[in-house]
Amino acid sequence: MPAGELSTTAIVQDALANGKEVFVPYIHNLELSSQPKTSVMDMLLLESMDEFRSLEPDKWGIPSLSQASVLNKRNCFGGKGVSPRPEDSTQGPYGLDLIVMPGMAFDEGFRRLGHGKGYYDHFLTRYSKGPESTTTAPKLPLLVALALKEQVLAPTEKIPVADHDWLVDVLMVGDDRCLVRQR
Repeated sequence: MPAGELSTTAIVQDALANGKEVFVPYIHNLELSSQPKTSVMDMLLLESMDEFRSLEPDKWGIPSLSQASVLNKRNCFGGKGVSPRPEDSTQGPYGLDLIVMPGMAFDEGFRRLGHGKGYYDHFLTRYSKGPESTTTAPKLPLLVALALKEQVLAPTEKIPVADHDWLVDVLMVGDDRCLVRQR
């Protein structure tokens, strides 16, 4: 099995070529007076395929925006930069239609085993509540996972999950299987 995760470059290229907005994850440290420094994920707008090609690997090897570029980037809540900046949130339409969920393993119950940091699960929990300055939460995006057939457990095996773990909606497997969960 190849190392790392499946490449999403062709998906990004197709989306941008068809006028879609593409948001990419950005991991950063968040310091709040009420809790110790913690690492969180935000989703920021990618401007072009050239910008996508210029992303630099972060400490985990994931192509990422530079810290200097994120301050004025539009986030998926309609504001600018990273959270928490409720003063920048919009009252207008915002949100994501689809999120490609990474994972090391998946099961037929739509559970995923991530890399253990909980970035996507914590982001989705925060996202489902909407920005602090609004009373309405966005509609939940379609959660899609791409997997090699070797990453999918046998039907009798299950990935252990906790209450805060999010299930994927669609599991697309490299052997031409596509499993779809009913919400």
